[in-house]
Amino acid sequence: QLQLVESGGGLVQPGGSLKLSCLASGYTLDYYSIGWFRQAPGKEREGVLCISSSDAITYYADSVKGRFTISRDNAKNTVYLQMNSLKPEDTAVYYCALRGFDYCSANPSIAHFGAWGQGTQVTVSS
Repeated sequence: QLQLVESGGGLVQPGGSLKLSCLASGYTLDYYSIGWFRQAPGKEREGVLCISSSDAITYYADSVKGRFTISRDNAKNTVYLQMNSLKPEDTAVYYCALRGFDYCSANPSIAHFGAWGQGTQVTVSS
């Protein structure tokens, strides 16, 4: 019953926008910090954003700051990633992940997150 399902990925042109969703079925989402990670072809998975369970701490990677926004709707058990001004280098598989601790480090580590979705492909190309 515990499941994270990302959706909303697709093909967009540079400069376009996309909104990803992560439905956390079986979880009480307000107990968890949430991370968004991405993995481009041939690259290691990297942390993009994080929001702590209490919403007291948020982290945005420098590469997405000012363009991406993370938010949550605990009542709907859903996490959102709003991506604006997309660039070709944003192309990757995007994953949501949960951490059972009210903290986000400056550079989120994969090892800190114990639950992962299957990912959704985002392709930015003209």
